[in-house]
Amino acid sequence: MELEASLRAILEEDIPASLTRFGRVLDVEWVELALQESGTATVRRRKIPAQLVVWLVIAMALFRDRSIQEVVSHLGLVLPSHKNKKGAAGETVAPSAIPQGRSRVGSGPLQLLFVRTAQSWALSAADKYRWRGLSLFGIDGTTLRIPDTEPNREAFGLPGSSRGQSAYPQIRVVGLMALRSHLLAGIALGPCKGKKTGELTLARDLWPQLPDSSLVIKDKGFTDYGLFYRLNHDEQGQLLPNRHWLIRAKSNLRWKTMKELGPGDELVELQISRKARKEDPTLPRTMVARAITYQVKGFQPQTLLTSMLDPDAYPAQEVANLYHERWEIEIGYDEIKTHMLERQEALRSKTPDGVLQETYGIMLAYNLVRKEMLDVAEEAGVDPIRISFRHCLQLIRIFCIVEAWTCAPANLPKRLTSHREMMESLLILPERRPDRRYPRHVKIKMSSYKRNPGRPTRAAK
Repeated sequence: MELEASLRAILEEDIPASLTRFGRVLDVEWVELALQESGTATVRRRKIPAQLVVWLVIAMALFRDRSIQEVVSHLGLVLPSHKNKKGAAGETVAPSAIPQGRSRVGSGPLQLLFVRTAQSWALSAADKYRWRGLSLFGIDGTTLRIPDTEPNREAFGLPGSSRGQSAYPQIRVVGLMALRSHLLAGIALGPCKGKKTGELTLARDLWPQLPDSSLVIKDKGFTDYGLFYRLNHDEQGQLLPNRHWLIRAKSNLRWKTMKELGPGDELVELQISRKARKEDPTLPRTMVARAITYQVKGFQPQTLLTSMLDPDAYPAQEVANLYHERWEIEIGYDEIKTHMLERQEALRSKTPDGVLQETYGIMLAYNLVRKEMLDVAEEAGVDPIRISFRHCLQLIRIFCIVEAWTCAPANLPKRLTSHREMMESLLILPERRPDRRYPRHVKIKMSSYKRNPGRPTRAAK
């Protein structure tokens, strides 16, 4: 039985046994709908069934230390074949069938599936863990290295560096995260180099995904008055229902004080630049914000800018303490790049559409793990960020590779329950430490040798 027939047989169960734990939250109907909306549902009747390609891309993200061929064969994405020439049953996976299946499905279904699940899970979690009636989100950018091929270089570019240029092309990712659950509510992808490819540009694509009565906390690198204004105003200049932003002010920013609200707390008038108004004629000349200055012992005073103008509804000290939850998105990126991707140098895909597909698969897999952790936290009665991502990921990997592969299908629900209980009893972390224990500084010096940029080798025709 070849790969095509094997996958067709598995498809009758819709979800591979090794990934059953995720089938409870990733509805099969969502997968089908994403395939239909992207026009790839017919792949199921041609070569490789599209549903299992989706699960394969997710599994690729969960098992970075294993080859794609091993992921296919070991996670139950292929059934035992007919007897081979020696009379023994075996497994056959044509190496060319896997990239062909991924290519036919493309990035569209993974994007649609990520968007649908992210909005459902992250918005629900943010709604549950509110602060003063506002659901909390963080936004920040990062980059992922991708294979150094000519198509990837042309599509995503090589970023510059102090040593000339980067060794790998990179894809830029700007994420919108529900801070108190680490679930991604949305991502925007783009090249790392070129006009209109920066984090500020990509961030604008995420504003429509913010719900009413929400607060997005941003790094000071996202300072852009036009961006602030557009976050809580529509195209006609009407104020959107209770949507707010919070950011740390750069040291060189200037404003006009309009009213003192309290010690270190004032209403200020910000001037929107001519350049921003030229790009967006609907922007006003000025906007009103609130400036809150505070100081942590042992550090320089800092100033926060926010659209939360009411000092009674949003006390200054609470706002100052709240800003530090912005670091949760940095921790989330660390969970993805350090623990889930095993600090690998680059992704696997050698084509631009494959890179997009793989990136959406990574973020979808991360959200699946985080959704499982959210459910465990609710059963344990603790905050989601107190569940260990690393240990939870390890338990899920063990379940997928060992238990689900070896136990009978009838025993899967019991095994899932035991794993849930194990997570609940062993993986609860202490509360976040309010003070930094070690100072932040660079410990590893970059090499002083000049980098040889080279060129990717063209494949022989």
